[in-house]
Amino acid sequence: MEQIRVLVIDDHPVVRRGLQSLLSQYPYIEIVGAEEGGPAALELIASMRPDVILLDVRLAGFSGLELARQLRRMPVESRIIILTSYEDEAYLLEAAQAGVHGYLLKSSSAEVLAEAIRAVYTGERQLSAELAGKALQHLQTLSQSQVQSETGLSEQELQLLQLMASGATTHDMSQTLFFSERTVKRKIQDVLSKLGAASRAQAVAEAFKRGLL
Repeated sequence: MEQIRVLVIDDHPVVRRGLQSLLSQYPYIEIVGAEEGGPAALELIASMRPDVILLDVRLAGFSGLELARQLRRMPVESRIIILTSYEDEAYLLEAAQAGVHGYLLKSSSAEVLAEAIRAVYTGERQLSAELAGKALQHLQTLSQSQVQSETGLSEQELQLLQLMASGATTHDMSQTLFFSERTVKRKIQDVLSKLGAASRAQAVAEAFKRGLL
């Protein structure tokens, strides 16, 4: 396999040296440089055109995520792996929006990191196993919000659906929602209409099918 030219950008000298030492054992990886961040990092990337960049979130000067956004506006095709200690979901979302190709934790083993470098070089996306659950949860929330918007269901109507799914009676719902039973029945009909269902059971089944429950 041809060598993958890798640039390390991290504001801690010990981390930079450690990554160079760890990755030097893989013959298909060539560490072509290391930088602490800031404008110097952008200049180095522009001149060296590495295949893969290992980039920390917090850097000297501006953040790694800001640097990633700037790189997307530059005529370089380097693939970016965020390598950080932060499991913050907000960072993960911001990294995705910045167009990075991987997000790994510094606790990852050398083998995992080396494989991630090879994977993003060939066009794949990589995510630490520890963060996969958060990413899936975020996607589920986005999907649910989109379906809710498409159906026009309110938060109160979603609560009504949850009560229907739990087997609550009209009386139970009126007690929980502080509505009269007549009002509850009217609201249930609104939910059925929005979901195109003929019965409560169909409404619940449709809600599960669409990922609302």
